[in-house]
Amino acid sequence: MRAHKNKALRRRYLMLAVAMVAASHAPTAQERGLGEPPWQAFIAAAGPDQRQAQAAREEIAARWRDGHAAMIVDVARFLPSPRGPRAAEDPGSQTLDDPVDEERSGGTVARDDFPVLPSRERQGADTRRRLTQFLERQTRNRFGDNLRAWRRWMWALPYAPHQDYAAFKAELYSKIDPRFRAFFPSRVRATIRLDEIDWGGVPVNGIPPLRSPKNVPAAQAPWLRDGHIVFGIVVNGDARAYPKRILAWHEMATDRLGGVDLTVVYCTLCGTVIPYESGTAGRRFTFGTSGLLYRSNKLMFDEETRSLWSSLEGVPVVGSLVDSGLQLPFHAVVTTTWGEWRREHPSTTVLSLETGYKRDYAEGAAYRDYFATDQLMFEVPATDSRLKNKDEVLVLRPEIIGKDASPVAISVDRLRREPLYAFEAGGRGFLVVTSKGGANVVYERGAHTLRARGADGILRDTNGQRWAETADALVSEAGVRLARVPAHRAFWFGWVAQYPETVLLK
Repeated sequence: MRAHKNKALRRRYLMLAVAMVAASHAPTAQERGLGEPPWQAFIAAAGPDQRQAQAAREEIAARWRDGHAAMIVDVARFLPSPRGPRAAEDPGSQTLDDPVDEERSGGTVARDDFPVLPSRERQGADTRRRLTQFLERQTRNRFGDNLRAWRRWMWALPYAPHQDYAAFKAELYSKIDPRFRAFFPSRVRATIRLDEIDWGGVPVNGIPPLRSPKNVPAAQAPWLRDGHIVFGIVVNGDARAYPKRILAWHEMATDRLGGVDLTVVYCTLCGTVIPYESGTAGRRFTFGTSGLLYRSNKLMFDEETRSLWSSLEGVPVVGSLVDSGLQLPFHAVVTTTWGEWRREHPSTTVLSLETGYKRDYAEGAAYRDYFATDQLMFEVPATDSRLKNKDEVLVLRPEIIGKDASPVAISVDRLRREPLYAFEAGGRGFLVVTSKGGANVVYERGAHTLRARGADGILRDTNGQRWAETADALVSEAGVRLARVPAHRAFWFGWVAQYPETVLLK
């Protein structure tokens, strides 16, 4: 979500506003006392009044424990690095000397949303230096200004946050967008570490979801070329294509297909598209983009309760819905070319270019720089060198495979080499069929063994019986059905950060 271009916002060091409010957050006598240092002290520690800031740091030091490091890092993260903007040795540490791009964020960034202190960059850098030096004294680590190293260190510790960490985070993030405050009510329930939730560079819904977008028949989309990438979904016999060139600018579409309300979520950073149903257990939700990330994965939220949801799991992870047992049903999706999708689904509809937003919807325009390298934009606790960070994998979630089963990731490169790929997981047999256009479809395999397509392009089993590929099953001449299994693609780093126990097939 990092912005790149807008010159008008280039000098907006948003969280130098921390200094503006720090004085008002000096802890009161009542807030002092035994136990945890007051959360206000962690903001006051970055204040412009050096005597007050020093007193706040002494207050924190007197009752220090390593679980407090996250609050210091959170404040430092929003101040310019003394090493200069975009310090190459710490690319995982984004600071607000990177401009916010109004076009990238949907044109919703208002000047009032980003209070600044003009010409105070050096003061901010000096404050950040003092905070990291304080961390070094308290922990005896020598990571200096490398926030990536500090994060890796603190994420390796058992999670024991300050008891009022949510209140602190609400105050800090409310200076970016007041709506962030609702995501972090005091002592909010959470199933993920709050210190791993990071700001993605835009305000709430700053990357605007497409709401009930216009869809057109394939014949009315001459702007799509056969080689353009689309995400294809079929629900109850209705097919629809979501071009990557459109969805990458919006990362979410609330749509209706085959009589089912869908929330199609695209986490561009982790390369994952998942079509969720917009409701579960008799409840319907209106989802939006929170502007926040967890392990570089998009956190969405529901308008009804302001709970944060995992975009990879479809479950609430922060807020009042935590432990509710809610999980969004999801549908299968394929990544393929428009030409192939249109041939396989001649009655398909497709997102229209008439989105109501002004964007460069050219193929490959969105996230061009990010997709072109293996570098990450935001830090994750660990990476796995068995594949490159952004190598694509086809993934099966554990609840699909079976109870207590480990998730499975299959290298897309391997599936290209083996367009008929059989494997076992959780005591069950599966088959991945990969088309010439690269679409990966997973089916139950049972006891059947299929072999590669013949010259006629038809699948046959070892007995010579033909099998037809339908939207929801493989069907034999004898009427045997092998059900389709929902699967989707992801970048390796994003998937394994969420599921480190993944079984990799490469």
